[in-house]
Amino acid sequence: MLAPMEDVTDRSFRQICREQGADMVYTEFVSADAVVRNIASTMRKMTISDGERPAAIQIYGRDAESMAEAARVAEAAHPDVIDINFGCPVKKIAGKGAGAGLLRNVPLMLEITRAVVNAVHVPVTAKTRLGWDHNSKNIVEIAEQLQDCGIAALTIHGRTRSQIYTGEADWTLIGEVKNNPRMHIPIIGNGDITTPERAKQCFEQYGVDGVMVGRAAIGAPWIFREIKTYLQTGEIPTITNAEKMALLRRQITESIERLDEYRGIVHIRRHLAATPLLKGIRDFRPTRIAMLRANTLEELSSILDDIERNFLTLDV
Repeated sequence: MLAPMEDVTDRSFRQICREQGADMVYTEFVSADAVVRNIASTMRKMTISDGERPAAIQIYGRDAESMAEAARVAEAAHPDVIDINFGCPVKKIAGKGAGAGLLRNVPLMLEITRAVVNAVHVPVTAKTRLGWDHNSKNIVEIAEQLQDCGIAALTIHGRTRSQIYTGEADWTLIGEVKNNPRMHIPIIGNGDITTPERAKQCFEQYGVDGVMVGRAAIGAPWIFREIKTYLQTGEIPTITNAEKMALLRRQITESIERLDEYRGIVHIRRHLAATPLLKGIRDFRPTRIAMLRANTLEELSSILDDIERNFLTLDV
């Protein structure tokens, strides 16, 4: 599954990841308050095309009433699933009592979950973390309580809120939740799924029903093709540099079509900066800087042409 990521999992990227082998994708998370207020930029994030299904809309908020209303509005966009964000660690969200901030107010977390489940007819799932910090890893108990509220599946990121994205993800408690005899809903593991080998190990070692890929997919949507093929055949497929570059160019084009030339290029810079296709190239720094400063499609395309000619062997 493709994890929900702000400014990353737009409609184009979700579609590409589905084509590359992701079994399910998630929108960028949307604010319940913004949905209720009908903020145009937020409403656009909930547009789902048929080619990316099954797809989930993820919502976040800090009170049951607005979350229930936002869920009803989101349901009108016809997602396959509505997911509740109980895991976002960033200060502007968790610090205000939403996202992972609800790990410090479990009764409210459960109230919100019940309200959302009761508000809609599509399946409701949740995504959270191990706990607020090292001293409060209460995910085993929380998982049971969320299940009792009626969620259809639970995704667990193997870090606490305090860790943000630092250190290594700890899958031990994810496995404990999955192997809890009182749990009967699917458990999806998230955190540091960066290679096909790691994905397979997590399936085999922890028994999870699914794995969710987040940061490793940025600039590398082909990771889903690698993982799926490896799980099915034990072999990692050969994906040429030419294929990878073509996917990045497609992201650029579709980002510009969705926004405009300048904003589309700015939006896609995160993928260009992160892509493993351009990592470790000798004497690449000046070209990298120029690529990330380009403001027009003509300028960016010219730089990518130079990269293909001078830095990449496109048939390997």
